[in-house]
Order: sequence, then C-alpha cells, then structure tokens
Amino acid sequence: MNTLFGVTDLITWVVVIAIFLAIVVPQMFKIMREYERAVVFRLGKFYMTKGPGLIILIPFIDKIERVDLRVLTINVDKQEVITKDNVTIHVDAITFFRVVDAEKAIINVERYHAATTWLAQTTLRSVLGQAELDELLAERDKINKKIQEIIDQHTDPWGIKVVTVEVRDVTLPESMQRAMAQQAEMERERRAKIINAQGEFQAAAKLVEAGKMIENTPVALQLRFLQTMSEIGDESSTHTFLPIPMNFLEAFRPTIQDSTGRKATASVDPEDVDFGDSGVKDTGKTTGGKKSGGSKSSGSKSGGKKKK
Repeated sequence: MNTLFGVTDLITWVVVIAIFLAIVVPQMFKIMREYERAVVFRLGKFYMTKGPGLIILIPFIDKIERVDLRVLTINVDKQEVITKDNVTIHVDAITFFRVVDAEKAIINVERYHAATTWLAQTTLRSVLGQAELDELLAERDKINKKIQEIIDQHTDPWGIKVVTVEVRDVTLPESMQRAMAQQAEMERERRAKIINAQGEFQAAAKLVEAGKMIENTPVALQLRFLQTMSEIGDESSTHTFLPIPMNFLEAFRPTIQDSTGRKATASVDPEDVDFGDSGVKDTGKTTGGKKSGGSKSSGSKSGGKKKK
C-alpha cells in the first residue's frame, strides 16, 4: 500500500515538473533568426536588444518584441490628386523601407508599419499637388526622389530608412487623354513638315550645284540625257522614246538677211521683226550690228517733193 502511494506521488511530481518546464522553458529560451532582433523589456523597462541566435530570458520578468530587419513593402492605395495645373488624376505608389534601429522602431512609434503607410499616402498627395501634369509624366524620377526624401526625413527618428518610392500608375481622365493624343499628333506633323522642308532645301542646294557643274561642263548634260534614255527604255516600260539631237532645234530659230542677202542666225531683237510680212523687215542693221552704207531715198515720202 505504501508502495502504491509512493508511485502515485512520483507520478504527480513528474507531471507537475513537466507542466512547469512546458511553461517556463518557452519563456526562458528564444531563437531569433538572422534577420530578426529582440527588444527586451525587463519589468517594463528597456533592457537591451538581443539576437540573432539563441537568447536566454528571465521567465515572467523579461518580455520581448520581435523586429524584422528585412526590406518591407507598402502598397499605397490609389489616391485622387489635383495637380498644380488643376488636373484631377488618380495615382498609386509603392514604398520600400527597412528598420535600421529596432529600439527606436518599438519605443518611439506605435505600429511603425502602419505609421509609415499613412505618412507615405499623405506625402504622395502633398508632393503631387505641387507638381504640374507634364512634370509628373516627364520627370517621374525627380518626383520619386522628392517623396523619398520627405518620408525619410520624418521616419528617421523612428529608426526607419526609406529605400525607395516609386509612383507606379497615373490614370488620366478620358478628355485629358484625347487632348494629349491630339497634341502629340500635331507635334508629329510639325516635325514631319520641318523634316520635309529641310529635305527640299538640301535638294534645291544640290540642284544648284548640279546646274553650275553642267554649265561649266556641257558634256554632263549629254550624259544625263543618255542616262534618261536608258531609264525610259527599260524592258518593263510601255513608253516609246524618240531621241532628237540638240542641234536639230537650231533650225527653228529666226533668221535675218544682211545687205549681201546672206542669212544669219544671230540674236534678233523682236522689235526689229515684222511677223505680218512675208519677208523680214530690213532695219538697216547687219549681222554684226553695224549700219549699212546706203543713203536715204529722196522719194521715200509719199508726198512727192517737199514744199517750201
């Protein structure tokens, strides 16, 4: 009977010790990962920061707060913002930050993650409200850096470092999208006209140079003439090309006769040619431009002899 009571007492003590160890051991030993730190409070006062690895605590006296030192992400929800030039847009962003001082992150701010999230939203609306739409679309890197600096300045007393801020999406009203599309189209047309005008200018300059070259070297015109014949006389062409010598056109130039009756093709003044007569009016000029040696006829006037 005494043996039975002894075994019962032993079992009772074993159970009590097991329960005690099950309660005390988890409170006494903690294992912290490489990216975690434990902020230890002893009797409510800050004691020290421990970790990583195995740490030993005084049960029921020491309390810890785990802090993650990895880069954390905040997804800033879509915000409605009015820009400096009075354009309503919807924009969202993403913020990357990490805890650099676990003690400050636990002691100086309540729920540092939520506090940083609200600060990022407020800063996003404030900074974008001071920028124009063109600046927001064209200089997004500058806007991101400015938002990051402002948030980092406010979170520095909390032991938090803002790594980067990225404005992810900017949604414009449909009317503004159509206006911007029309503006871009007109800008493309302006560039096309400028490029076309520059091409015409360069082509005209080259034509002037070619004209001067042909003027100094007349045989170049003949070579160009032969090249044109070769292009027109292609096998796939349906045109008929009949070349005419350049000297053939000289036969159609107007002619005059000098005092000896010889014809000349020198330059003729249109005022000296009477196209109503069958012949050519003799103006008293020779081919060389000198006056003839004949004298005036006294009977050339229709009135006969001159009255005194």
